Amino acid sequence: MPSKPSPPITMDAVYAAPGYLFRRMQQIAVSIFMEECKAFDLTPVQYAALIAIHTRPGIDATRLSAVIAFDRSTLGSVIERLQAKDFVERRPAPEDKRIKLLYLTKSGTAILREIIPAVERAQARMLEPLRPADRKALMGLMSQLVDLNNEASRVPLRAEDALEHLGKAG
Repeated sequence: MPSKPSPPITMDAVYAAPGYLFRRMQQIAVSIFMEECKAFDLTPVQYAALIAIHTRPGIDATRLSAVIAFDRSTLGSVIERLQAKDFVERRPAPEDKRIKLLYLTKSGTAILREIIPAVERAQARMLEPLRPADRKALMGLMSQLVDLNNEASRVPLRAEDALEHLGKAG
């Protein structure tokens, strides 16, 4: 049986590949976020960490990593930057002083309140070029893809970590 010939190697093939399109949209999403939120000097990951710490005061870094589905080894530098900006403080856990628990400072709480309108503008801008029905369809399909491919991630989101944050606990 003859083998099927390989498709030609072209940039058009690259530009049409899902991985390329996801990477480009990630670049665009981060760019829009940074543009809308430039006055706050926060990255999307720092923002997600602040939200998680706000909703779960006293969370440790390992659980925070699971909740925001971000690599634990890289998260340490994110936490250090938030601490240097005086948005987060670390306190030893009462039962084990080696474990550091994370809390928002007054400045962290204030910036979180202030940045939300800018984040909402950024989120809206990302989908703005699409018709409302297409926005809804895209969000549904992206949610489905993320869920179905969760285990392929370097940091899979665990249901037990996410449920309470998605309002599905109980």
